[in-house]
Amino acid sequence: MRKHGLLNPALVGHVARLGHTDTFVVADAGLPIPAMVPVVDLTLVFGVPRFSEVVSALLDEVVVEGAVIASETPDQVRGHLPPDPEEVSHEELKRLVGQASFVVRTGETIPYANVIFRSGVPF
Repeated sequence: MRKHGLLNPALVGHVARLGHTDTFVVADAGLPIPAMVPVVDLTLVFGVPRFSEVVSALLDEVVVEGAVIASETPDQVRGHLPPDPEEVSHEELKRLVGQASFVVRTGETIPYANVIFRSGVPF
């Protein structure tokens, strides 16, 4: 058993396969996800787990060099992100989800709590 960090086996596996510039998504409970994109579904009930909890756990494990959000993203979501995320329309963000390595679905019910992260390198 792992001593710390991510414990969900599917999530650990997807994170371990990330390479430089690969993207992954942390999504609210309602984001439509294309069928060909793998999903690690962490939802339990509406509100559990929260977007902020999942993002915090992932940012402790993954080097992130950038993020993409919808222009409609509220401040309470933006406060959990790296500085200066790229902003696109919500429709464009949904299109970009189709290019992601994987999506982590949360139980979040805050509208537009969806972020595409671009992985970096630690050197």
